[in-house]
Amino acid sequence: MAKILVVAEQQAGQLKKSTLAAVTLAKQIGQKVGGGFDLLVIGKGVGGVADALQGYGAEQILVVDQPAFEHYLAQPFTAAVGEAVAKSGADFVIAPAGTFGKDLMPRVAAKLGAGMVADCTALADGSALAYKRPMYAGNVIATVKVSTPKTVITVRPSEFDAAGKTGGAAPVNALALTPAASAARFVGYQLTESERPELTEADIVVSGGRGLKDGNTFWQVMNPLADAFGAAIGATRAVVDSFPEVPNDMQVGQTGKVVAPKLYVAVAVSGAIQHLAGMKNSKTIVAINKDADAPIFQVADYGLVAQWEKA
Repeated sequence: MAKILVVAEQQAGQLKKSTLAAVTLAKQIGQKVGGGFDLLVIGKGVGGVADALQGYGAEQILVVDQPAFEHYLAQPFTAAVGEAVAKSGADFVIAPAGTFGKDLMPRVAAKLGAGMVADCTALADGSALAYKRPMYAGNVIATVKVSTPKTVITVRPSEFDAAGKTGGAAPVNALALTPAASAARFVGYQLTESERPELTEADIVVSGGRGLKDGNTFWQVMNPLADAFGAAIGATRAVVDSFPEVPNDMQVGQTGKVVAPKLYVAVAVSGAIQHLAGMKNSKTIVAINKDADAPIFQVADYGLVAQWEKA
């Protein structure tokens, strides 16, 4: 029987829903190889996160709740995950493939001497355990196997449904750890304050492309549109590179954020392959573009060929 450990992602004591996509994969692996999963929460004042994770079927919830882990630093968190793996006997370690997981999990894999599957999008069909992951901006889907005793996986949240609650309560076990020494120290965290939903968590995203001409026009179009939908605002790489008024953390795409909202509205977005890689799994895609041959229309559920000014 295998044991699976899911590393929960949280910020300021709030659970990130991307963690529930990792739980979905953990359950799929458990069904395939036999075994259950534990959850690991690391931080300071994270009792509410542990409470939020009750009812999803975990065998136990491991909690590292210490002042030293208030802010994420790679070295202490890597050591903490390593100790949690040793205490739980985990064969698989899974985390969401966000900024947190992409920084932490390769280090965990190195510490454990484990093979790693980055950006897992599905389990491969067949009786043998294998994983699918995108390559070359999603143009190729590789099927990979891991031969090491332990496996480290990051999950692309847009490819998995969020796990639903199945009931029951899991025991919460505190882990008292001595924080590992770190060559880095926490200096500060510059968070973009917004009343809008977070881009990767939003149910609706409205996104603008270079066809909006300049930064002022971008905001004049995007702000009222986002207000009407109660949506988060995204942008293409061309926009964040060319319009100083649009911050980089709004970029959707291969080198930006990967989103899969219920509704994605693309205004003046041509649909370069790098952008499509970050949003093509949205449940419903609406595109407005003056070019009928724009690649965005290949993935759109609804397309309007028109000047955005008129539309």
